[in-house]
Amino acid sequence: MKKTGDSKKSVQQADKKILVGIITGSPNDLPTVVKVRDTLTELGVASEIVVASAHRTPDKVMAYLDRAHRENVQVLIGCAGVAAHLAGVIAGHTRLPVIGLPLSGGVMSGLDALLSTVQMPPGVPVATVAVDGAKNAAMLAARILALKFPEINDALETAAKKERARYDQTADEALAKLKAK
Repeated sequence: MKKTGDSKKSVQQADKKILVGIITGSPNDLPTVVKVRDTLTELGVASEIVVASAHRTPDKVMAYLDRAHRENVQVLIGCAGVAAHLAGVIAGHTRLPVIGLPLSGGVMSGLDALLSTVQMPPGVPVATVAVDGAKNAAMLAARILALKFPEINDALETAAKKERARYDQTADEALAKLKAK
């Protein structure tokens, strides 16, 4: 994680401008979905979560997309389980990058959500991460944003170095840290 420092705040934190819109189809999914926001926050990326269902509240989904376009949101993440049409509906109504986060649950434990999210028609792409892959959804959004915002690229590099450092230890050192928890 990159520390933004006192004198050098990231663009999105200074402006409090939301760069990533996270839409989830159900309030029941929030325990997984907040992990997307938490990861983005660690990277210094401003985001917001909206609960709006492609099936139960489609007008709310469309209203959010209108607002997201007006407010210059850069990346959208659609999080849904079971039928998981949310990311596809979002992708059908925007040209912004859309990441689908299929969520577990239901009789197929997320496989149905994965297949519904990944199987999009030509011309309506949804980048799809693993079932319950909240951290990867956030990291992919950050990588997309890093093309435009160098400070996000720096934060990603710092996070990658920190992650690599976890693996640069002996097995005994790793076991000792696990036991200390």
